Amino acid sequence: MDKMTNTDYKAFLQEIKEQVYQSQYEALKQVNKQLIKLYWFIGKNITEKQKTHNWGKSIVENLSKDLQKEFVGVKGFSTQNLWYMRQFYLEYNNNERLQPLVGEIS
Repeated sequence: MDKMTNTDYKAFLQEIKEQVYQSQYEALKQVNKQLIKLYWFIGKNITEKQKTHNWGKSIVENLSKDLQKEFVGVKGFSTQNLWYMRQFYLEYNNNERLQPLVGEIS
């Protein structure tokens, strides 16, 4: 069997590194897609509960506290972020072209 040259090894290493980077990129795209779906879901449900049950601002504060207790160490469930999720939903839910794309964003 031939001995691998330094040039061969460098090319091999580069190929492996490119594959690792590509896999990481694809994984991040999937994570982002799922987060956008989650944010849409949370924003939609906050909006709907406020309308149907006549809940006020305190629902967001309570939800934030309870989510942070349940998902210790997971960032993103602050009161402000939940308001951003609601705002995200309200901004785009009536846009016929954007709303179906939320599930397809990568």
